[in-house]
Amino acid sequence: FFGVVLGANLQALDTTMATVALPRMQGALSATQDEIAWVLTAYLIAVVIVLPLTGYLSARFGRKNLFLVATAAFIVTSMLAGTSDSLFEMVIYRFLQGLAAAPFIPVSQSFVFDVYTGDERGEAMGWWTMGMMSGLLLGPALGGYVTEFHSWRWAFYLNVPLGLLSFFLVLVFAPVRRIRPPVPPFGFTGFIILAVALVGLQ
Repeated sequence: FFGVVLGANLQALDTTMATVALPRMQGALSATQDEIAWVLTAYLIAVVIVLPLTGYLSARFGRKNLFLVATAAFIVTSMLAGTSDSLFEMVIYRFLQGLAAAPFIPVSQSFVFDVYTGDERGEAMGWWTMGMMSGLLLGPALGGYVTEFHSWRWAFYLNVPLGLLSFFLVLVFAPVRRIRPPVPPFGFTGFIILAVALVGLQ
């Protein structure tokens, strides 16, 4: 439970820490205020694009496998974002980071729904929500601290130890479905139109 909540929190923590670090990033990357906003926009667009795919990918490859791959990809892209030396690099890495982060929240919720039943499920979802709220509250404080006393790059590097902890907890303790649900049909044409439209609007 702690592992999947921590994994879901990575998405909230990363968004809030990066928001606080934006002014320092703007100076370091020689970007205008409009340009630096793409650091957040690219991430959020990627999350929204991949989110509809989560159910299909979970059924196709297994929920646990999807969560582990997403966590590993998020750790790698966080490290890359922290090493960015230009705005172009940062926006590309943030987009990739958003692609990795998209499955965190829906997959962690499905873990909780499967493991707990009956009256326990409501209490477990209450704790899950509290865990998510703690991430949203801690994110700005952590982002402000590391930006002020260390470097804006640590707003991304902090994801690495937290991601590794979540990865190993889920790897060791998360249950595997003995019977996988049938893979639902997925409208790839509509998905591609949605993705192109979202990027085009931005």
